[in-house]
Amino acid sequence: MKALRDYVKSLFLLELMKGLGLTGRYLFKKKFTVQYPEEKAPISSRFRGVHALRRYPNGEERCIACKLCEATCPALAITIEAEPRDDGSRRTTRYDIDLFKCIFCGYCQEACPVDAIVETRIYEYSFENRQEAVLTKEKLLAIGDKCEAQLAADISAQADYR
Repeated sequence: MKALRDYVKSLFLLELMKGLGLTGRYLFKKKFTVQYPEEKAPISSRFRGVHALRRYPNGEERCIACKLCEATCPALAITIEAEPRDDGSRRTTRYDIDLFKCIFCGYCQEACPVDAIVETRIYEYSFENRQEAVLTKEKLLAIGDKCEAQLAADISAQADYR
């Protein structure tokens, strides 16, 4: 009986007709097309893109070198070195994120007690060699300075959500 059913399906090209029916249903629906470099698709406020380090309003970096982000990173993409300052506080001397290892999970952002490391909405980035894929402390601070207004708005919106 199964052989007869399979023969009839192959004779009438049933699978092909089902596929063409699906194609036909979507043929006349309104298309969602974005002319990419000129137009950008809408991005969620919770989108996780390239990382950034934030500063306090007085210009001092927020990172207190607690190394919680390094400890929670499942991909081991974050490397932090720190030393104490003259006033007794601790600050980072090295803060590197290897974007080839990073899985953009957001654990580093959630673990940070002072909202120092955040993930921006930037999704357009590329590298010509492997060294450019490692975001150093200076690069991270520069990204944070450039996107601070958007980052502050996103963090306050997430705080309202919680």
